[in-house]
Amino acid sequence: MKIIIQTHGFTPTKAMLNFITRKLRKLDQLSPRILEGRVLLRLEKSDTRNNKLCEIKLAIPGNDLFASKQNQTFEEAASQVIETLKRQLGDQKPEYNPHGVLH
Repeated sequence: MKIIIQTHGFTPTKAMLNFITRKLRKLDQLSPRILEGRVLLRLEKSDTRNNKLCEIKLAIPGNDLFASKQNQTFEEAASQVIETLKRQLGDQKPEYNPHGVLH
C-alpha cells in the first residue's frame, strides 16, 4: 500500500509520521486489495483542545473507504480512524464472479 500523509497548519514530527504509518500498514494484513492510504492531518479552529483532525481515505478497487475523527492529539485521532476503517474492512464481503475468482 502506498501511504500519502498531508498536513495543514503545522509541521509533523518524525515520530508522529512513523506512528501513523506503522498503524496504517497493519490494515494491509486485513485486505491486500488496498492500493493507497491517503491521510490528512489538520488543526481545526476550535475553543476546545479536541482540535486535531485526522481523515483517512483507503483506495480499494470498486469501493474506497473513508473515516474522520477529531481528538486532543493526532495520534489518538489516527488510532480512532484506523479502528473505524478496520471495522469497515471487516464489514466488506468478498465478491465472487462465476469463475470463482475473488475481486
